[in-house]
Amino acid sequence: MQQQLERRDSAESIVAPLPARVIELLARADAELVAAQFSPEPWEQLSHAHLAALRAGAAVVAARGTPSGRRAPRTVWSMLGAVAPELGSWSTYFAEAAALRAAVDAGRFELVGPARAEEAVCAAEDFVDAVRDLVLGGAGAVAGRTLSMRVSRAS
Repeated sequence: MQQQLERRDSAESIVAPLPARVIELLARADAELVAAQFSPEPWEQLSHAHLAALRAGAAVVAARGTPSGRRAPRTVWSMLGAVAPELGSWSTYFAEAAALRAAVDAGRFELVGPARAEEAVCAAEDFVDAVRDLVLGGAGAVAGRTLSMRVSRAS
């Protein structure tokens, strides 16, 4: 049974269904968050958290459309900055974290301690929530949300 999600545009009170790809990417982001929360190793938590954020960022790009211009390969983070400038602090944060995730993917597990992993999971949770608000609630939904780190997660 496929979940039907709708996007609301508060300015015009128009309700439009979200593309299936957006719903799929949000579901994959949620699955990565669950994997991050249940992973025993800090490096696994960071990797899953970053992938959750990547999926959520891709959902915004899918919902708003790929920016026009050059045809060279671009990262989700650079496209996100173009299609959703209100998420600029998030795209900067996760773009900067991409190098660490690449190092972890290359086997440098010792680079991630528990505190850094927790920060990544909390940031990804907040980002996925902000994305969900944005794609389901319209552009004004994240106007007051900014990048903020929680010190600790509830166990």
